Amino acid sequence: MAAKVSRPNIILIMCDDMGWSDIGCYGGEVQTPTLDRMAREGMRFTQFYNNAKCPPPRASILTGLYPRRGKGGLLRTNMVTLGEAMKLAGYQTSLSGKWHLGSDETTHPFKRGFDEYYGLLDGACNFFDPKQRDPKYKGARIRKFGENDRELFEFPKDYYTTDAFTDHAIKSLNKFSEKDEPFFLHVCYTAPHYPLHAKPEDIAKYRGKFKMGWNKMREQRHKRMKEMGLIDPKWKLSSRDSRAYDWASANHDHEDLRMAVYAAMIDSMDQNIGRLMAALKKSGEADNTLVLFLSDNGGCAEEPGGRSPKIIPGPKEFYAAVGPSWGWAQNAPFRRYKKWAHEGGIATPCIAWWPRQIKANSITKEVGHIIDFMPTFLELAGGKYPAKYKGNDILPVEGKSLLPILNGGKRRGHDQIAWQWSGNRALREGKWKLVWDKLDKRWSLFDLEADRTETNDLASANPKRVVRLKKDWFAWAMKCGFNIDKLPGR
Repeated sequence: MAAKVSRPNIILIMCDDMGWSDIGCYGGEVQTPTLDRMAREGMRFTQFYNNAKCPPPRASILTGLYPRRGKGGLLRTNMVTLGEAMKLAGYQTSLSGKWHLGSDETTHPFKRGFDEYYGLLDGACNFFDPKQRDPKYKGARIRKFGENDRELFEFPKDYYTTDAFTDHAIKSLNKFSEKDEPFFLHVCYTAPHYPLHAKPEDIAKYRGKFKMGWNKMREQRHKRMKEMGLIDPKWKLSSRDSRAYDWASANHDHEDLRMAVYAAMIDSMDQNIGRLMAALKKSGEADNTLVLFLSDNGGCAEEPGGRSPKIIPGPKEFYAAVGPSWGWAQNAPFRRYKKWAHEGGIATPCIAWWPRQIKANSITKEVGHIIDFMPTFLELAGGKYPAKYKGNDILPVEGKSLLPILNGGKRRGHDQIAWQWSGNRALREGKWKLVWDKLDKRWSLFDLEADRTETNDLASANPKRVVRLKKDWFAWAMKCGFNIDKLPGR
């Protein structure tokens, strides 16, 4: 086995339902000093992609594969997880936080390669009491929460999931640092996914800060992002979303509170990432650790329970969400949000921090995708992606290593990248992107170099390109197990 010092530790941090421009170093208003410092000391990606909706990106991150549809679910025995692959490479492994990929013998994180697990096996839960039943308008479910292979049912009075996930990650880090083998930590926060739950002191920082409304917030972010060099100045701010409310007729105090709690949830997460980074430094492992941060999909426009001011954002007794207007604005300057294949649904902020390896305060326009983590981490670990595992033939990995980019260079990326969720679809080839919006019910074509905000549909001017890319999308969908005969747009 190679010496520990020659192989870096890896910490992959992912948040939940956070917009592209929410954090400070991507143009947002939220106070994120830890992430901002990581960006100053590391690299920001401007064209990194996820899979638009909670479970598919988690499956892709773990397997290095596009999400599969049909019988077998998203995580199957003919796939190997990052936990399993990194263990084969001699790494200690831990997952803290949200899993959302199952809990049986073949899908539970403790059974799929993670030495330590603590967190939510479901998709969303009460931040102060994970076993508090969801309201009737959200299905009245009791969520599944566990530690290693046992289910947990009781939590202390001062409990808050963001703190608890970090506590577990730090505990794993300290335990692993005492051994010779390198470690892989996957930290999956549920913040800022609804329900909107935050501590009063964090909410107070942002109360009144969002009374400019979602339209003005988008304009302000757009201006800051251009000044930061994150977007091309020639890209127009995308137009108003078809599902967004009119700010003039909105309850401004209630809307401000919704966004203030959302911001407080991100603020708390940043505080906790700060705690984790401090523990990393104290362990003596910081210089030999790659830390990555991203979101699983774009800001969320869902609105369980509706807009009623009687559903109060903040306290554990209520179950609130930001709704379609803020969910759209969180992804400025892009179109749409979670579940959609426009840039607002699939583009994620991505920060890479690795002292003495990654050039400080660098910005890369290279295109990356979450399926690229598996080959990247295995290359760093000196490991091999297995052709067989536990008697099963394993699907070939579909990602490509990001290491050339992390080293400050370029790489030959994917010839094409594709997406599908809930009737929305897209395929990107170089600068061209073909998109099917389930509400528009037609194919659109965009030149992302000239117009990444997708304001100028070029489909009618490029019919042959549309036909070819459409054919390629359906071929990809069939490979991934979709029943393409039932899909419109052929």
